[in-house]
Amino acid sequence: MNSLIIPIAILIAIGVTLAKGVRLVPQGFKFVVQRFGKYHMTLQPGLNFVIPYIDDVAYKVTTKDIVLDIPSQEVITQDNVVIIVNAVAYINIISPEKAVYGIDNYTVAIRMLVQTALRSIVGEMSLDAALSSRDMIKAKLKASISDDIAEWGITLKTVEVQDIKPSATMQSAMEEQAAAERARRATVTRADGEKAARILEAEGRLEASRRDAEAKVVLAEASQKAIEKITAAVGNNSLPMVYLLGEKYVERLGDLAASTNAKTIVLPGDIPGAVKGLMGALNARG
Repeated sequence: MNSLIIPIAILIAIGVTLAKGVRLVPQGFKFVVQRFGKYHMTLQPGLNFVIPYIDDVAYKVTTKDIVLDIPSQEVITQDNVVIIVNAVAYINIISPEKAVYGIDNYTVAIRMLVQTALRSIVGEMSLDAALSSRDMIKAKLKASISDDIAEWGITLKTVEVQDIKPSATMQSAMEEQAAAERARRATVTRADGEKAARILEAEGRLEASRRDAEAKVVLAEASQKAIEKITAAVGNNSLPMVYLLGEKYVERLGDLAASTNAKTIVLPGDIPGAVKGLMGALNARG
């Protein structure tokens, strides 16, 4: 039994040695191999062989696109407005050995670079320009970061500005300003409406007065013509005039007496004289 232990141990050691010498790299990854603690080679996807106990896989790096969420941060614009900005970056590792040996933590470093560049770019813009120029901000971000991370064997595929919005305090101030502006416009509109209404009313009164004056002139002219015609027809004979006036007077007295509101009837003080004058004129004519 003891004689079998040594052969079994040797077989196990051989198996472990062979296993350490064979490295199967899955698709989408690259393995960084160190020899005696120093970078030696990068294993590509597939079956690879290394020297057991001498070569060691130190890092397993993905070659897929990596999404980095850039945290929100406050940025002061050129017109002293505080806005909140966040973004997302898409990177790809081209040279794993540069990424792991060139920077301690490339994800943290890229986040810091994007945040710093974003503050610098937006800080040189006004609020309105920042809200309406996302494509320009994106282009400037990519141009300012690509060269820096290229030294780490990393490519910036794209960077997108997710959100640009004023801070809570600024939003409240903007809402108050907008409400005040709407109230001002409503006041101006109401005042303009009242002014127009007063002007139209005054123009209406002016037109009515003008029409009344014209009507009075027409009536006066008509009365003048009627008097002239009556005067021409009567001549020196006053009897028709007296008769007509008496007839009209009697009609008005009858209307006044028939009215339900009439309480007192006013008669002229010289009715008998007027009647006698009228009768005398009739007799003389007869």
